[in-house]
Amino acid sequence: MSAPDRQPTAWRRAWERASPPAAVLAGTAAAWYALARASGLPPFVLPAPTDVAAAAWEARGALAPAIGATLLETAVGLIAALVLAVALAAAIAASPLLRRALYPLLVASQTVQILAIAPLLIIWFGFGLLPKVLIVVLICFFPLAVGTADGLASADPGHVELLRGMGAGRWQVWRLVRLPAALPSFFSGLKVAVTYSVVGATIGEWVGGSEGLGLFMLRAHNAFRADRVFAAMLVTSALSIGLFAAAAAAERLALPWHHAFRRASR
Repeated sequence: MSAPDRQPTAWRRAWERASPPAAVLAGTAAAWYALARASGLPPFVLPAPTDVAAAAWEARGALAPAIGATLLETAVGLIAALVLAVALAAAIAASPLLRRALYPLLVASQTVQILAIAPLLIIWFGFGLLPKVLIVVLICFFPLAVGTADGLASADPGHVELLRGMGAGRWQVWRLVRLPAALPSFFSGLKVAVTYSVVGATIGEWVGGSEGLGLFMLRAHNAFRADRVFAAMLVTSALSIGLFAAAAAAERLALPWHHAFRRASR
C-alpha cells in the first residue's frame, strides 16, 4: 500500500480520537457560557468563557513570565524525580531484600499530605526554586518508582533463565529482557507523573512563591478576579495536557511494537 493510501487512514484515526473530547469540551463551554449569562452574576463572580479569554489576553504580560517560572520548576522537579525513581526501582528490582524493606515504605509515603508538607518546605528552604522542585519531586516520585519497579519485576523468568543459560551477564539480561519489559509500566507512571507535576509546582507557588502561575492565581483570588483565576487554571490544564501528550509521543517512539500490538488487538 502506498503512502498516499495510508494518509487518509491515519487522519481518520486521529479524527476519531480527537472528535469525542472536542465535542465534550465544546458542549461544556456552551453550557458554561449560557449559565454565566443566564445567572446575571457579574464577571468577577461567574465569568463566561469569553470573559476568561479576554482576561487572559489582558494579563498576557504577567502570564508569560509566570508560565516560564512554573515550567522551570516542573522540568527540574520531573528530571530529579525521574533520576531518583529509576535508581530506586533498579535497586528494588536487583535485591529482594530491598524490595521487602522499601516497597511498603514507598507506598506508605503517599499517605503524607503534600499541603501539610509544603509550608514546612517553604520554612526550611525559603521562597526560591528548591521548595517548589521538592514538591514536584514528592508528587512525581511515587508513580515513576512504582511503575518502573513493577515493570522490572514483570520480566519473563523464562527469558531471563534462557539468557543466563547462554552465558549472558547481569547487564546483558537487564538490557535485553528487564529494561524492555519495564518500559510500558515506566511510561504509564511517567504519564501519571507529568499530569500532576504542574499542579505540584503551582501548590508550592501558592503556599510561598515569588513568581509562577500559583502566585498569579493567588493574587487574582485576593483581587476578586475570578476571570483571571479561571484563565490561570486553564493555562495550568493546558500545560499538563501538553506534557502528557509529549510523554505519550515519547512512548510511541520508544515502543512502536507495543502500540502496534495494541492496535492489532482492538
